[in-house]
Amino acid sequence: MKLSIDWKLVKKYEDILFFFWKGISKIQINRPWCHNAFRVETVDEMIDAIDICRKREDIDVIIITGSGNKSFCSGGDQHTRGLGGYLGKDGVPRLNILDFYKKIREIPKPVIAMVNGFAIGGGHVLHVVCDLTIASDNAIFGQSGPRVGSFDGGFGSSYLARHIGQKRAREMWFLCKKYSAKEALSMGLINKVVNKNILEKETIEWCKKIQERSSMSLRMIKRCLNAELDGQHGIMQLAGDATLLFYLTEESQEGKRAFLEKRIPKFKKFKKFL
Repeated sequence: MKLSIDWKLVKKYEDILFFFWKGISKIQINRPWCHNAFRVETVDEMIDAIDICRKREDIDVIIITGSGNKSFCSGGDQHTRGLGGYLGKDGVPRLNILDFYKKIREIPKPVIAMVNGFAIGGGHVLHVVCDLTIASDNAIFGQSGPRVGSFDGGFGSSYLARHIGQKRAREMWFLCKKYSAKEALSMGLINKVVNKNILEKETIEWCKKIQERSSMSLRMIKRCLNAELDGQHGIMQLAGDATLLFYLTEESQEGKRAFLEKRIPKFKKFKKFL
C-alpha cells in the first residue's frame, strides 16, 4: 500500500523547506542548483528550524535531507567562502555550520539523515553527526576538504573514525575518494540503502517505529551515546537530563516543598536503591 504523506509547511524560509506531518519534521536544504551547498543564511535557517523542533512537543523525530534526487548536501558553498569563513550578507566570515552540528547532537530527539545523492565535504559531516543515515542507492559519500583547502577536525574526523575506523577515516580525508552507498554500508558509515524511489517511504517507516518507543528512553540513550565523545559538554547534557528525571520523583518534590514550607525535608522516608 502506498504511503500518503501530506507534508505541511511549518515556516517559510529562503534557502530551506521546513515541513511537518504526524509528529515528524523534515528540514530540507532547497538549493539544488548548487547540489544543496549551504551558505551562512542556509545554516541560520536550519538552526532556526531545529530550535523550533526542540520546542514543539508534537515533533518526535527530525529528518534532514536535500531537494531533488542528485544531492543531499555538497557542503559549504565555495562561491561564498571568504578569508576566515563563509561570508553572510553582512560580509562577516563565519563557520556557523559547526553550530548546527552541535544542535543535532544536543536536541533530545532522534535525527535521521535521508541521503538522496551526493553527501560530500560538509554535507558528509552533516549526515555523520545525525543519529541515523538512510541512503538512496545512487548516494555518493566522501570528503573534499584537503582538495579545496579545508578540513573538519571535530565530528567530521573523530566521530567519523568511530564509525569506520582510523584507517578508513584517514583514507577518506587524505585521498578525498568517493564511495558508493553500497561501500558506505559495508564500512558501517550508514544504516541502510534503499531504492531512490522509496527513500522517503522507508525513512518515514523508521520514524514511525521510533515514535512507538519511549521518548524519555530515547532521550537518555542519545545522551549516553554522545557523552563520551562530547567531553564535558556531553556529560553536562547527560547530567541535565538526569536532573530532569530526578525532578520528577517524589523525593525531589519533597525537597522543594520543605524549602517553601521552611522545614527540614523528610528524605529518610524514601527507599534507597542498592
